[in-house]
Amino acid sequence: MNLALRKPVIAALAACFLNAASAAPANEPATLNQIRDTAMQSDWALKRLEDLTDLVGPRLSGSAGAAAAVEQVADAMRKLGAKVTLQPVKVPHWVRGEETGELVDYAGRPAGVTQRVVLTALGGSGATPATGLNAQVIIVHDLDELQARAAEVKGRIVLFDVPFDQGMADRGLAGPAYGRLSRMRTQGPKLGSKLGAAAVLIRSIGGADYRLAHTGATGLSADDRIPAAAITSEDAMLIARLAKRGPVTMKLTLTPQNLPDADTFNVIADLPGSDKADEVVVVSGHLDSWDLGTGAHDDGTGVASSMAVIETLKKLKLQPRRTIRVIAWANEENGTRGGAAYHAENKGRLDKQFAAIESDGGAGRPFGIRGSVKPQYAKLFAPLQAALLPIGAGHFARQDALGAADLYLMEADGVPLFEPLSDGSAYFDYHHTAADTFDKVNPDYLRRHVALMTALSWYLANMDQPIGRAPEQQQ
Repeated sequence: MNLALRKPVIAALAACFLNAASAAPANEPATLNQIRDTAMQSDWALKRLEDLTDLVGPRLSGSAGAAAAVEQVADAMRKLGAKVTLQPVKVPHWVRGEETGELVDYAGRPAGVTQRVVLTALGGSGATPATGLNAQVIIVHDLDELQARAAEVKGRIVLFDVPFDQGMADRGLAGPAYGRLSRMRTQGPKLGSKLGAAAVLIRSIGGADYRLAHTGATGLSADDRIPAAAITSEDAMLIARLAKRGPVTMKLTLTPQNLPDADTFNVIADLPGSDKADEVVVVSGHLDSWDLGTGAHDDGTGVASSMAVIETLKKLKLQPRRTIRVIAWANEENGTRGGAAYHAENKGRLDKQFAAIESDGGAGRPFGIRGSVKPQYAKLFAPLQAALLPIGAGHFARQDALGAADLYLMEADGVPLFEPLSDGSAYFDYHHTAADTFDKVNPDYLRRHVALMTALSWYLANMDQPIGRAPEQQQ
């Protein structure tokens, strides 16, 4: 065959080869490896995180920062060519005011001496009089003890003095260690109010004792509003030592405001699917943060990693079979109304929510994935595990329920949830503090998060096999 005849044949064979390649299974190892390697070579997410934390800063619901973050993230996703929708959400609007504490009387106090207490108001806290209040401190160690000592509570400041168990956190149990104490933060002020306490304090929930106060949400409402604050571990220990000598009196001043609900949005960005475009894989983080720091680990890294899923796939010109939907949730920190709004809007078609991912545990080194799938489906993720093994993230941990803050309603209605399985041993050093800033994020670990989140999103969006519904929905 002469050269003139060979060229059309060669072109035809090449076309057949390319068509065969494009028709190959989307979850083939080569594609997963390409996604992983591309993510590991990019700092796009790190730059978006820097924009969010350094340019916008704190993003508590109802604030100017929260509104600016919506616009910033929506604009970045539009520039990628994603289909962006802003879903309206009504959110709490709580504003921090003056917050001071001072030990004004205790046994052995030298004349003229008082001691400052480092504290910060808890979300939803009520206010003291503008001039503050003076009251004796009563120390308790759990909700049951507070209830048992109800007769001593009226008119006093209740202090929950329970240390964070860093030993648990160091052994991979940071979540349970936090959960035990956060229950006192969310329920303690309500119970204190019911029993007539003047105010409620909690020892900060975190593992780094650098005299940092850790804020967080309470369960307080207009019916039981009471001054509530977190004090540092060092100050809690000081009060406990002084209390062994005799009564301790504190002057507490908190002047927060609980304003009418504000308007904001969930930022939703879609990468449309091909033949299963009506089915959705959600990948998400929450856009709001507390107002003390700039919300880098909680949850700027989750938002930036989720955004980078679409950036990575666009860079590779990959279209998933199912629609991949990035969501930057509104109001996770003090209300979870963004997740509730999305659930309510999709309540009648949750069968089309194939799976959902939430990253809300910071950007410690990822070791793998947690998933709320039934046991028989765990083996389906072996190819994904193999692709993530080279970056040390190949473990798959099945759980009956993850209970992710923005997605727990979806999970309760049967949608399988997934999240990065990451090192959380240092997460609660910074969580809800002024120290949660951009410089605390390890760029290499963030790249690994992007690689994991993108590979997982892609894998779920292209699975041929069903993965069932969340286990607790099975009869």
